[in-house]
Amino acid sequence: MTQSSRRNFLKTSALGSASLIGAAGAPLESAYAQSNSPKSTLEIKALEITKNLYAEDGLAIPIATKPTVSRFAKGMDRTLVLGGGGEYYIAWYCGFFHGLIEQGLDMIRLPEMLVGTSAGSYMGSSLLSGEFLRLRTEFEFFAKFPEILAKLAPVAKPNLSQLRADRINMSAVDGSIETRRVIGHAGLASDNKLNGDRLEKLAALLTGDSKKDWPSSRMYTTGIDCYTGERIVVNQLTARKNNIPLSHGVAASSSLPGVDGPTLLGQRYVMDGGICSNPAHIDLVAGSKRALIITLTDGVTGAILTTIPHPIAQNIKDIEATGTKTMWIVAGTPQGVNLLDPKQIAGALRIGYDRSKVEGPKIKAFWA
Repeated sequence: MTQSSRRNFLKTSALGSASLIGAAGAPLESAYAQSNSPKSTLEIKALEITKNLYAEDGLAIPIATKPTVSRFAKGMDRTLVLGGGGEYYIAWYCGFFHGLIEQGLDMIRLPEMLVGTSAGSYMGSSLLSGEFLRLRTEFEFFAKFPEILAKLAPVAKPNLSQLRADRINMSAVDGSIETRRVIGHAGLASDNKLNGDRLEKLAALLTGDSKKDWPSSRMYTTGIDCYTGERIVVNQLTARKNNIPLSHGVAASSSLPGVDGPTLLGQRYVMDGGICSNPAHIDLVAGSKRALIITLTDGVTGAILTTIPHPIAQNIKDIEATGTKTMWIVAGTPQGVNLLDPKQIAGALRIGYDRSKVEGPKIKAFWA
């Protein structure tokens, strides 16, 4: 299915947003705050039951809706944010970081914290595990990587339940928790068994021995709880507390409704981290000294995998207001590209590699 045909599923709807006031006085969204939409008694009770049962797993982290210093990034210098964008963007990342490493940029050691979403979770985990460095030296890069990455592509034609989840996702007009719940419930009800566990297998391939542990304390993956609509953040601490291996965290962050997953993290079914209005989860690095942010689009133009509005420029302004200096790289996509098409992979590798020659000197200057 092409991106242009996916956009034709867009319909109009209006769902309210929810927020509460955080400890620092900054508004934070919440699955349990008052909503503009009336809820039944059972809906209210169900949310309260969930809140009580899951309060101790540490996975649900509200998205900051105003400038708020992140407890994860406070006191750090160099942080790295890698947004999502399907198979195309994984290939772009591989070419890009291959080129940066060629230029002498140690992208494995430089970031003190790396937030990865969807394609960015693959790349970030591969970098910090050291597996990307091994793969790029073990294989002839431009000959072997297209074959490796092609295994990421969906193998099944969409069935009715997948089409429903996809079309609901592509009908969203806001990023509220209510909207994310509706999309998440459709994802939960999708029959994705023909695609199976390919996401987890590919994550293990790109990250090495990550089926049992979360090896890097610097790696953070993101997702959305399908039942509550809450933002899920996994790091080494919460991963080990909930018995979540890195390959599961990466797979969950990439579980696009109607295509793959959802993926079970602890006792939460989680979908793609891009299904929200802060698609790269930039707020998680607010308060660090310098944040390098790389996204596929500017949030307004280019190929998309959801129609939830993505105000990335505002997300960046919010962390800059906390004192964080930012460098934002927008990868961009050729017109009409299908982000899930394996035939795009070889070209994306080359485009990313060529882009690294332009951005490498700027990154050196920014992180010097």
